[in-house]
Amino acid sequence: MPRSIAARRRALLKRSVVPVDVTREKGIGDLLDQFRSTSIQARNLGKALEVWENALTDRKRPTILVGLSGPLIAAGLRKVLRDLVDWGVVDVVVSTGAVMYQDLYQTIGGRHWIGTPTADDVALRELYLDRIYDTYVDELKFEDTDREIGRVTESFPRRPASSREYFEFLGKRFRDPDSILATAARRGVPVFSPALIDSSIGIGLTLYYQRNRKRADRFILDAIRDNYELVQILSQSPRTAVIYIGGGTPKNWINDGIVMANYAFGREGEGHHYALQITTDVPHWGGLSGSTLDEAQSWGKISKTATRAMAHLDASIGLPLLAGALWDRRKKWKPRTRLSFDWTGDEVKIRRNRRSR
Repeated sequence: MPRSIAARRRALLKRSVVPVDVTREKGIGDLLDQFRSTSIQARNLGKALEVWENALTDRKRPTILVGLSGPLIAAGLRKVLRDLVDWGVVDVVVSTGAVMYQDLYQTIGGRHWIGTPTADDVALRELYLDRIYDTYVDELKFEDTDREIGRVTESFPRRPASSREYFEFLGKRFRDPDSILATAARRGVPVFSPALIDSSIGIGLTLYYQRNRKRADRFILDAIRDNYELVQILSQSPRTAVIYIGGGTPKNWINDGIVMANYAFGREGEGHHYALQITTDVPHWGGLSGSTLDEAQSWGKISKTATRAMAHLDASIGLPLLAGALWDRRKKWKPRTRLSFDWTGDEVKIRRNRRSR
């Protein structure tokens, strides 16, 4: 064999796959650490943990934004999401309206029921039960939730406001210790939804609008204020990290935000410094949800030198494993400080002096 070929072979064959040994596994953190020396999506999930931990231990204290989409609460991930906010491993939440609506639905007393994907959906329609793949939800309780959202909105200040301000109001109004919104409000974590009306929260707000549409002094959801508030957070962040669970509008909005911060608001630096995504979508259809983090580099959304990982698997499997591994290895990131967001109207000042306790 020519020496040049042998040298090239040696350069590629430096690390071999190491079989997972569950008998020596000391916890979920150790399991995902072993995944880094395996293949396929296990290796990608192990890399995702590495990216998240690197962001948590970076001395420049990146602002970590999480984007949420898909049937996460129906999949049983409500407490996982609530805990991530409570632990301080995410600083800003950007969600579809549906995820936060499902959180409110459970706060108000709704439940998700184990069903089957082969159910008779016409029969379910007659019983006022809605199906999310293999899970049932109560449409009557949905209606109660919609009406309750419309009712409590009557107490919100009658003026334009961002989704962040509205979610903080809801989180403080419904003091459910198991709620994502209530925990975010208590911890001072901003929650945004750039497409809030594309959810059943939009139905509740439509009921509010119906009663108040002839009044000049009513609550108005100001979506452009959302942009302005997000860009301020990004502009004040020396580095940013993004965690995408699913894709959709939250992913696109956070990525667009860093571009706005860089060229329109004078932020120095490039795109997000850390990035990881769990998705079941694929890139070859050209859609945003499946587009690679490498592709986002061409837009300036992800830094050219970003540490990144993309795992193609179901979030109902991947997210609990990641969260469990973070908790298992919490001694690594517990010294991290929390952010304080001091809001005055649509202006924010960020302080970095609170411990993640």
